[in-house]
Amino acid sequence: MMRRNRFKQALAATILASAALLSQFAFAQDSSKTSSDSKIRNIDGVAAVVNTGYVTRKEIDDRIVALQKQGTKLPDAATLRKTVLERLILEKIQIQNAEQEGVTVSNKELDKIISDIAVKNKLTIAELKVKIEATGSSYERYRAMLRDDVIISRYREREVEGKIKISDAEVDNFILDRNRSVAGMGKATRSTPAAKGEPEEIDVAQIFIPADASAGVGAQAEAKKKAESLLRDARGDVDFLQLGAMAAKDNPKIKFQELGYRTPDRLPQLFYEAVRNTGSGQVANAVVKSPAGYHVLKVLDRRALVAGAPEVQQAAPQESAPSTPQNIMVTQTLSRHILLRSRAGLTDQDAERRLAGYRDQVRAKTADFGELAKKYSEDGSAANGGNLGWMGPGDLVPEFDQAMNRLQIGEVSNPVKTEFGWHLIQVLERREAQLTLEKQRQFARAAIRERKFEQAYQDWLRELRDTATVKIINADDPAASPR
Repeated sequence: MMRRNRFKQALAATILASAALLSQFAFAQDSSKTSSDSKIRNIDGVAAVVNTGYVTRKEIDDRIVALQKQGTKLPDAATLRKTVLERLILEKIQIQNAEQEGVTVSNKELDKIISDIAVKNKLTIAELKVKIEATGSSYERYRAMLRDDVIISRYREREVEGKIKISDAEVDNFILDRNRSVAGMGKATRSTPAAKGEPEEIDVAQIFIPADASAGVGAQAEAKKKAESLLRDARGDVDFLQLGAMAAKDNPKIKFQELGYRTPDRLPQLFYEAVRNTGSGQVANAVVKSPAGYHVLKVLDRRALVAGAPEVQQAAPQESAPSTPQNIMVTQTLSRHILLRSRAGLTDQDAERRLAGYRDQVRAKTADFGELAKKYSEDGSAANGGNLGWMGPGDLVPEFDQAMNRLQIGEVSNPVKTEFGWHLIQVLERREAQLTLEKQRQFARAAIRERKFEQAYQDWLRELRDTATVKIINADDPAASPR
């Protein structure tokens, strides 16, 4: 459950859904004949028309309330409203396209998913319904939102994740680079540069600070300021990806990634123009602005375009790295955790407070971590006292992995949030072990896929948005009346 992974109808249906939504908000209209545009303007609560569907002001209000309940830092009201509207527009486009492509979730499948959610939270379906309704929502609304989430996930997997290709040469290159790093020989290697006019591949890394076109002037300025600060830091003697990791730790919205070797035509045009004359190991001269935000770029390497795996020049024979992937030694950690899953009725503040209480009990030696895990942890490891077994680098999601690696043996962490919920972590033991070639290849493919996914996903979303017909009507005002 904790391992690194991604979540593994026709147009008529969309039109019918749109008609239903239209009738919901047109309750105050008379039956007189008016133009189509006039009808749209008079629909109470519609904020935007998205192809054949709608985003309502009530939907915006509900999403804002949900974000406020999470207790996270939010931008000013106007910026927040525009950002939420843009998210809802993108979700609406994805749902419409998915339905046109025949991506569906049957009632039977949805019932099974909800049943699994109830079981994992140690609830009956009736108890789950009560908890959902206690949040002010309805069970029917919950089912509809869950169905949309699953459809979007499946559509995204098919359109983005399913099209990411990873060659054996990329895997071999990743493992060789990792072996050199582990052996301490990374400083002595450099790819063969392309002669002038010859085709080449460029390995570019980026730190991305999001600030889409709907963000207010203040948010745009703040994002640009942060990007320029990171650019100045990147020009110093620092590891670029570590700099990105530190920035992402301070602000989870910031992303960092190595794009891997790409020919110029496979790089975003904005990126290539920025690094066209940038040498290996150098940072782009200026921050790059895209519709999604600001990008700080660094050229990690440039090499001649050759068939198969890249050739690597070595500084000296005695420093030569293995020419084929080898088994290498890695540090494995034995840890256990208490997990409180993200769910309706449990706010981030409540989860963090509960776990902090368990932490204090363990530190004061008034409670045993394993017994608390058996009683309160909400995953399959609970029966075994929260024990996760021996885990190596990349086996766990990054947030968990990073927090675990900072702990001493026997130490208990502060509450840690991941995509699965909130965790309390304790390290029991560490050991050195061989990472087999098969395990290396699994890890390499997962890491390369992660590296490629974010850029592919953002490109895909921009393409969806650009090809959709969207008309903003009135997004600034809240819904006229409660529903």
